[in-house]
Amino acid sequence: MTEQQILDLLSELSLEEKIGEMTQLSPDFLGAAQSVDLTGPMKELNVRPEDLPLVGTTLNAFGAEKLIAMQKKHIAEHPHHIPLIFMADVIHGRRTIFPVPLAMACSFDPALQREANAVAARESAVEGIHVTFSPMADLVRDPRWGRVMESPGEDPLLAARMTAAAVEGYQGEDLKAPDRIASCFKHFGGYGASEGGRDYNTVDISDGTLREFYLSGYKAAADAGAAMAMTSFNTIDRIPATANKKLFRRILRDEWGFEGVAITDFDATGELIAHGLAADGREAARYSLEAGVDIEMMSTHYLNNLKSLVESGEIDMALIDEAVLRILRLKNRLGLFENPFKGADPEHEDEVCLSEGHLEAARRIAVRCAVLLKNENHALPLKKDAKVGLAGPFAESAGVLGGWAFAPSNSSASLLNGLKACGIEPVLAMTEELKPMQRGFFDVSDQTAELSKLADCDVVIAAVGEHSEDTGESASKTILRLTPNQEKMLQKLKEMGKTVVAVVFSGRPLEIKPVLPYCDAVVQAWFLGLQSGAALADILCGKENPSGRLAISFPQTVGQIPVYYNHMNTGRPLVGKPHRFVSCYLDCPNEPLYPFGYGLSYSDFHYSALSVRKGSGDALLDVSVTVENASDIPGRETVQLYIRDLAASVVRPVQELKDFVQVDLAPHEKRTVSFTLTKESLSFWNNEASVFEPGEFEIMAGHSSAEVMRQKVTL
Repeated sequence: MTEQQILDLLSELSLEEKIGEMTQLSPDFLGAAQSVDLTGPMKELNVRPEDLPLVGTTLNAFGAEKLIAMQKKHIAEHPHHIPLIFMADVIHGRRTIFPVPLAMACSFDPALQREANAVAARESAVEGIHVTFSPMADLVRDPRWGRVMESPGEDPLLAARMTAAAVEGYQGEDLKAPDRIASCFKHFGGYGASEGGRDYNTVDISDGTLREFYLSGYKAAADAGAAMAMTSFNTIDRIPATANKKLFRRILRDEWGFEGVAITDFDATGELIAHGLAADGREAARYSLEAGVDIEMMSTHYLNNLKSLVESGEIDMALIDEAVLRILRLKNRLGLFENPFKGADPEHEDEVCLSEGHLEAARRIAVRCAVLLKNENHALPLKKDAKVGLAGPFAESAGVLGGWAFAPSNSSASLLNGLKACGIEPVLAMTEELKPMQRGFFDVSDQTAELSKLADCDVVIAAVGEHSEDTGESASKTILRLTPNQEKMLQKLKEMGKTVVAVVFSGRPLEIKPVLPYCDAVVQAWFLGLQSGAALADILCGKENPSGRLAISFPQTVGQIPVYYNHMNTGRPLVGKPHRFVSCYLDCPNEPLYPFGYGLSYSDFHYSALSVRKGSGDALLDVSVTVENASDIPGRETVQLYIRDLAASVVRPVQELKDFVQVDLAPHEKRTVSFTLTKESLSFWNNEASVFEPGEFEIMAGHSSAEVMRQKVTL
């Protein structure tokens, strides 16, 4: 349709039809089956039968045949035959499940994120899905928050690059293409800063911190052309995001020029009442619309109140028209007016999903996301003649896909089957699976007596961690240690004199310091998806060289949280050993256990010859550093560039990541890696605008935020 045709269609719609477009209900209300009893839900939401044909979008319906039938029914019943948009939570893969987003960020490779999301788009589109509620761009500094598993981590630059790549992977160049879907970034904004790491909790941060750190991922998604934005559940400046004009009108639309559709999170308009902002659903609807929210997800305050608000003059009809116009434009951008069944293909659905190429990509990408944290005495890779034991609750488990995986697992996900495929037949002991805290289970049983079966083993792989259901939404924790019997198992294995390789499955950084003395090697496996077992076995057996880097710092203890690399200095910073009257703890170092950017390899990389020179043109500085693979093993190194602005009109972080480059180095190969720093990359928010201030800077390059070479320069 042309823009004029869309405007003509808008003018033909009744007020009730417009409000229907602004309402999203579950597929239970809109199903093709006539026998569904909706009496209870319809009464609860005050939905009338005549409202249902007018609803504009639905969420989390799957399967091409089902969605085609729903679309046919809806178009036939709608007065203007306007198609539905089918939206879904496709977070890290549709049926081919990839690593959780936090693990993907640990690849430090936006191209891999782009590739994984293109696969997810292909599999979603063939089922008839049009929009995914992804990527989550929330920057996170507190691993107590369960949704950190959906986040790109603690750094604004890495978050921006991974988020932009995610949008590009889903959407491609043309949303009308049959294998592409629209992207909805979330949760706008600042959701990752929830107090105490408790989900849905208050966010109270300064405007400078919000703009410089927490808004970076959302801005990158908007700049990448994301079609939609979702509100967060939290407050910002004491105003819930769903009613926050500053966020949605001033920043998102006026400053960033975002022209896409804004949607609430699940029942977030109704939650304005619980927050204490709105007295009732009528006020909630008004606040939400005035803030610039176009679609209300799974609540009906728009449906029940907007008409009377317009008729009473409390709401300007222009607000409704601008919202509906954005929705109609999205439907047109997706090509739904010409082809309402866009991409849906029941005949080829099973052929596309879980194809050989998709599974190969999932395995290759999963390898790049695991992080080797410790490897004393070259415990890894496993020696070819070693007798291997396998213990722990994740030894045989296929439940390692991670949260938000709406797909069945299979045997290739388990570590045991991955090892067997590599030719290792491990001896098993104490492999009872961990059950979720969400269902009232807090540990595995104490079966350490079984470990005697491993007496003849040279090395034992201990597969430990947290249940995947205990990560993600509504999965906040105050204790991040392994369960007591998992810790007891690791201690017992070390007392038996075994070489212990811990493989840690989790959706967040755990407090692993208490068990480090019992482990010769530690692999942070995260939840790597459908090819988890095969990918981890490739690393453990030495077929692949680990290259993942931490996208979020690991705490020494929960009491340190939040602990992150790009913090501000204090007026009494700790320099050298702790002493009185400086900013430090009595019982714990200030530094994290493992810092942002950290990760080991089977190769050994050395840095030298850091050079910082004045640039020309747009480049203020040209920076180069030499990296050498000083081992006999080819490997991939992520070279990281950091800066520190030593004196500015507002306090600056002690470090800021400004660029990173990955290089593949043959044994004993040297390579010079070059970067440029521009005025834009050295600018900051001074509480009024983004500015560049000349002065003294410290330039850093190296292996991680804690392992860098340094040089000062004055501009």
